[in-house]
Amino acid sequence: MASLDRDLTVQHVNQEFFGRFGDSSGDVCGRNFRDLLHPSVQQPLMRQFARLVEGKRQRFASHVVAVGSKDSAFVGTLAASAVTGETTHVAGVLVLMDSLEGADSAGTEVVTSQKRILTEIDARILEGIAAGVSTIPLASRLYLSRQGVEYHVTGLLRKLRVPNRAALVSRAYSMGVLNVGTWPPKVVDDFIK
Repeated sequence: MASLDRDLTVQHVNQEFFGRFGDSSGDVCGRNFRDLLHPSVQQPLMRQFARLVEGKRQRFASHVVAVGSKDSAFVGTLAASAVTGETTHVAGVLVLMDSLEGADSAGTEVVTSQKRILTEIDARILEGIAAGVSTIPLASRLYLSRQGVEYHVTGLLRKLRVPNRAALVSRAYSMGVLNVGTWPPKVVDDFIK
């Protein structure tokens, strides 16, 4: 559990919360809550928090990918509720997070923001594949030959250890490399070399 102010700065945390994000509450308090989230979920969650702070909703729940201590990512659920003061204006936000036990050790691979795994051209090709663009139009859009695109696709399949393009897109979303909730698909900038 964590208490946030209107600017989403962490004010207070309980022991279980700071245990996931640092050695003491001082490691977490004073940080913006956005910094605790994986880059792939920051944008959609910040929209949810903005609606909460603006008073457009009272609470929301969402699946979340968070980055804990030592850049270890974990998945879980997040529930946030607006806290009102003496007036009807939102004074802060109460956040409850529950990690899904075993999810981060049961084959769920989430890349933390410090791991830059894609070149710029790899990122554009992955975005094209995720948008359903076939090889020849993708080659034309990126000023590459058909063989050049296939070369990069083969490299992406190898990097993400998947057998085909559908699995490539699925793995990229599950690892947090592709931004959740955006169309056309967009690679999170933190993963580009």
